[in-house]
Amino acid sequence: MRRSFTLVDVLLVLALFSDLPWLIMGSSHCKRAKSADIRPHSVTITEFGAIGDGVTLNTKAFQNALFYLNSFADKGGAKLFVPAGRWLTGSFDLISHLTLWLDKDAVILGSTNSDDWPVVDPLPSYGRGRELLGRRHRSLIYGRNLTDVVITGDNGTIDGQGSIWWDWFKTETLNFTRPHLVELMNSSGIVISNLTFINSPFWTIHPVYCSQVIVQNVTIRAPLDSPNTDGIDPDSSDDVCIEDCFISTGDDLIAIKSGWDEYGISYGRPCRNIIIRRLIGQTRSSAGLSIGSEMSGGVSEVHAENLQFYNSSTGIRIKTSPGRGGYVRNIHVSNITLIDVKIAIRFTGLYGEHPDEHYDPAALPIVERITIEDVTGENIEYAGILDGIQADAFLDICLSNITLNVTSNSPWNCSYVQGYSDSVSPETCEPLRESIYPDHYSDCYHLSSHLVNSSNRNRGTWLLSW
Repeated sequence: MRRSFTLVDVLLVLALFSDLPWLIMGSSHCKRAKSADIRPHSVTITEFGAIGDGVTLNTKAFQNALFYLNSFADKGGAKLFVPAGRWLTGSFDLISHLTLWLDKDAVILGSTNSDDWPVVDPLPSYGRGRELLGRRHRSLIYGRNLTDVVITGDNGTIDGQGSIWWDWFKTETLNFTRPHLVELMNSSGIVISNLTFINSPFWTIHPVYCSQVIVQNVTIRAPLDSPNTDGIDPDSSDDVCIEDCFISTGDDLIAIKSGWDEYGISYGRPCRNIIIRRLIGQTRSSAGLSIGSEMSGGVSEVHAENLQFYNSSTGIRIKTSPGRGGYVRNIHVSNITLIDVKIAIRFTGLYGEHPDEHYDPAALPIVERITIEDVTGENIEYAGILDGIQADAFLDICLSNITLNVTSNSPWNCSYVQGYSDSVSPETCEPLRESIYPDHYSDCYHLSSHLVNSSNRNRGTWLLSW
């Protein structure tokens, strides 16, 4: 009997024999964003009285423009165009079915007056501000309960002018937790692309309780000594794609989170199905790719490949602690290049930092099925410092095809971890020396497409030309 082929059949064949962009990681949510989204209605911020002199405060102009454009939400949406100029503003709310477009020479400047950043309630999965008890400042560009939002342009700039906030933090004169540069909450269908973000007061891009998020082709910069200026922090979100980015900041370049201790456990929203690829950057004080330390709602199905970190403290890091609860599982990291990195791989099971005294120290996190493979490194001090938790060992840690030029006489330090390895140089620590192949292959988490489409790993070489 002759079989009739369906679309699914055709796609399966293509997955085996082609190099389609969506093939990497087998993702359906990591589609490339278009450089210009067509909206049937468009206005320019100057039509609402904005003045781009870097001095005039334009908060009302942004608010009025977005209030006007909201009337087109059910008519195909709208576009707010920000032309060349320096547009000083306080915090403003986005709307659904919106494209915020910045011209090449457009700079949105965050106000240096804290009164222009309203104070809002803490996130329910944190229970308090991340730095201080109580409330927190709202981000410069903010949105909640939105759908179909695009923040893009011709490589325009969003500048948080964060130095004043860093000074307040260092002198302990803050009244509330510092604001992010961009935060979207409880939203879906988000695209952030083709822009430069600099000098965030706190974390730079923070999607929290979101779905279907793409962050693509962005540059994020802050001084290497600026406090807590994380690059991109997916938080209790799913179907997130981060690709083709350059990040140089004072903290983690990418930090995957899901709530803090008892508040994150109670809220119970995991961070999952996260894809990170073709990323380059540096951070002197923290990690290129980090999970945690706030991971109490759970983190799983994270796939990262083609990453290059240089001049950094740590390459790949997992941070957790008794009291966190939750889990970190099914993590696959591959094709990593490290240059002048102090610690290539670091697991920290006793990170500490709790929101209050009400956390349960018996709430132990589960860390399991972590695969790291195809890693090279030059001028690395330590290959790995892997510290689990006593009576709560990290399980099924799998290391494969790792070659590091290490300067320390003790390249690996491990405690309370269990796993397997193959082709690791220098030789890994005793708890991980049992071979992966053939007996423990099924214990090591990886994608089925990883073996079929291994040629895609080589695409990371383009990073070296940056």
